[in-house]
Amino acid sequence: GLRRAGLDPAAATPIVGTSAGAIAGAMIATGRDLAEVAELPPRGRERPPSDASVMVRAFELTADPDLDPDEVRRRIGRLALEADTPPEERHLAGMRYLVGTDAWPGRREGRPRLLVTAVDVASGRPVVWDGSDDGVPLTAAVAASSAAPGFAEPVTIGGRRYMDGAFGGGSNAHLAAGAGAVVLVEPLPQMSDGSGADVRIVPDEGAREAFGDDVGDMARWTPAYREGLRQAPAAAALIGSAIRGPAG
Repeated sequence: GLRRAGLDPAAATPIVGTSAGAIAGAMIATGRDLAEVAELPPRGRERPPSDASVMVRAFELTADPDLDPDEVRRRIGRLALEADTPPEERHLAGMRYLVGTDAWPGRREGRPRLLVTAVDVASGRPVVWDGSDDGVPLTAAVAASSAAPGFAEPVTIGGRRYMDGAFGGGSNAHLAAGAGAVVLVEPLPQMSDGSGADVRIVPDEGAREAFGDDVGDMARWTPAYREGLRQAPAAAALIGSAIRGPAG
């Protein structure tokens, strides 16, 4: 939708992808035609087993002021490992279909074009991959970043297990600091205050209605896609103003 409005998101450097943003960011940065996945194949629309109560307990832990952040993440990591979810290979297969490549996008002016965040479940430490010589395939990094506790099993990379990057720093907008105007696109704005952004794009009422109350409902994939197309021109205008600055 942004491209149709004359604004190519792939021109942004860096693109910071966290959780669902890792999926979208990787597809955009590598030049994937998003229209190709506007509709999922019939098998992709099947709802995998999940346990939403795990996320409820995870957010309760993040709200505990007496716990060290790393300890919070370690406890959430244990919840993720113990949850009854499909094997990680199923989640990896889904990311291979969506992203379409294991090759990271090339660097631009010596800087990485894409950063993907995750959390080490054992140490509780946030990690950031950028396609440097670390041997991490792009789809594995994206799968780890989007492995939400209770919905996807933590992903194994280099003998360690990783889960959803949102627990390491929300949207992680701070990773783009100093790179120019920071545009933050958040599908679940109620989980963030939007800090660190010059422009914040969130779903409007129509988009939220398309999402529904269950973000794991794959039947809503295509309606949500269409709402993004509808909302894109207004978003492009906001982003364009931020890029041009006060002087126009």
